[in-house]
Amino acid sequence: MLNVGSLGAAFVVGLVIGFVVANQAPKEAALRANQPMPVRMEDGLRSHASESKKRAAQEERQCDFCVTRNAVRNNHGLYAAGWRRGVFFVDDNLIGNRKALKEDLLPALIEWQKGKDLPLQTQLSIDIADDEPLTRMMVDAGFRTVFVGIETPDEESLSECNKQQNRGRNLVDDVKRLQRAGLIIQGGFIVGFDHDPADIFRRQIEFIQQSGIVTAMVGLLQAPPGTRLSDRLLKEDRLLEKGSGDNVDGTTNIVPMMDLAELRAGYERILLTSYSPKNYYKRVRTFLREYRAPSVQASLSARHILAFIRSIFRLGIVGRERFEYWKLLVWTVLRRPGQFATAVTFAIYRHHFRKTCERHVVPI
Repeated sequence: MLNVGSLGAAFVVGLVIGFVVANQAPKEAALRANQPMPVRMEDGLRSHASESKKRAAQEERQCDFCVTRNAVRNNHGLYAAGWRRGVFFVDDNLIGNRKALKEDLLPALIEWQKGKDLPLQTQLSIDIADDEPLTRMMVDAGFRTVFVGIETPDEESLSECNKQQNRGRNLVDDVKRLQRAGLIIQGGFIVGFDHDPADIFRRQIEFIQQSGIVTAMVGLLQAPPGTRLSDRLLKEDRLLEKGSGDNVDGTTNIVPMMDLAELRAGYERILLTSYSPKNYYKRVRTFLREYRAPSVQASLSARHILAFIRSIFRLGIVGRERFEYWKLLVWTVLRRPGQFATAVTFAIYRHHFRKTCERHVVPI
């Protein structure tokens, strides 16, 4: 099975401003005193868009309640230190153990979040859309953004990468159902599978646009060492090198079935089309039409106001996307005034996406 969830989540979080991984295990003294993990703000905590937590497998084996206890403790430590931005729970699939999630972790987070609303993020599989009570608990626990590995709209390619939970579904409807529940979906997409048809690039573009997944992480297939994919391609003499480990840098370490030049051209076309000002801002509006934000929302700060003022200058005055920028803001004021801050945030996101894409892949 090809697992690119962690990579994709790291990309979309790190892409915006910065990304830092915090060890979930409390420091020894804090553990003995049963106190929140100490957080040193001078370590650069405030300079990052999202704080990340690693749910350590070792802790999970120690006892049934260790993960929950440490998650709440560390959230409290961050909150007490003044952290009010996102906290990312790094897990290949947070809903892998639904029973423990529903009975242990989420109830504890829901209780802790009362009066706080610290925004949480994680990654999980699309089949959470089948479980409305679990989705509702995720939102009540403070989860605002989730990364989902969509990978591809092609059924045969989904079978190839053993993404069985994505097969036989209306994935666009699933995404919209989660958006209406109050979750912002970030999606991972891959091209370069053996079964990818010639029209896969068009279909990927159409899916991204129709689903309203604003943050679409699109990459070329890579074969990480030690995976079944890597072993298979090695036997077929189709493994070129170790690979960069970054499936969004425009490179691949495999010999694809599709002509390599055609694959790269199609990949670039997805990026150029999906992140063009017209299509990107249209996708934001598609998202905002569906999205039903949780009732508890963080208040605006001086940092938000300053970011808005900067966006007016960079995007609304000197930016090439200025027409689409103002079109989005006017549309939002008229149609979705309560989501004005979200619209501005996504406009700023594209500025960073464009810079990253131009630096690593292709100018947009």
